[in-house]
Amino acid sequence: MHLRHLIAIGCLALLSGCAGLTSHETLSGQGNPAQWQAHKAQASQLNGWQISGKVGIRSPRESGSATLFWLQRQDYFDIRLAGPMGRGAARLTGRPGAVSLDAANQGQFQAESAEALLQQQLGWSLPVAHLFWWIRGLPAEDSKSRLTLDSESRLAKLEQDDWQVEYLSYVEQNGYWLPERMKLHGANLDITLVIKDWQPRQLGQ
Repeated sequence: MHLRHLIAIGCLALLSGCAGLTSHETLSGQGNPAQWQAHKAQASQLNGWQISGKVGIRSPRESGSATLFWLQRQDYFDIRLAGPMGRGAARLTGRPGAVSLDAANQGQFQAESAEALLQQQLGWSLPVAHLFWWIRGLPAEDSKSRLTLDSESRLAKLEQDDWQVEYLSYVEQNGYWLPERMKLHGANLDITLVIKDWQPRQLGQ
C-alpha cells in the first residue's frame, strides 16, 4: 500500500474534539424518533474505545486496504495501520492541536490537526473530525444532517457535508449497539470500514 493510502485512511480515523452544538437533524425511515433519541443519548456517552478491523479506500486512480487498530481515550488517539503482507505500516497519535504520523521507511509528519495533515500530504479536503461521531453511528454535531433510520431506530444512512454514510450492520457490545460494517461515499472517494472487535468505554472527565 502506498503512503498516500495510509495517510488518507489514518486521517479519516482521527478527531479534532468531541464538543459541539446540537445537530440539525432531518429524520426519515422506519425507525421511531423517540427510540432514536434514546439510542443517540447512550452512544454519545462513549468517549473511549479500542477497535480492530479492516479499512479500504477507493478512488478513480487507485485503491488499497489495510488492517486497523484504533485506541481512543477521550481526545487522545493511537491509530495503527498495516498494509497487505505487512508493507506500509503507519502509526498516528496525538490530540487536537498536535497530530503525528510515523510511516515505515518514510519518516514522521506533524500538523496541528488531522485535516491539516491530510491537506499537506495529499491535498485532499475531508471532514476528518466527523468520523469520531460516524464510527459510533451518530451524526456530527456541528452541521446539518439527513438521517434514515432502520427498523431498530438506528442509522441506516447518513448524509452530512456532501458525504453519504451507509450502515450495513451493527453489533452489540457491553450493552451498546455499534456499527460493524459501514461505507462512506464522498467526491471521488469511497471508504469501507469493517470492525471485527469493538471494546467501548465510557471514561471519566
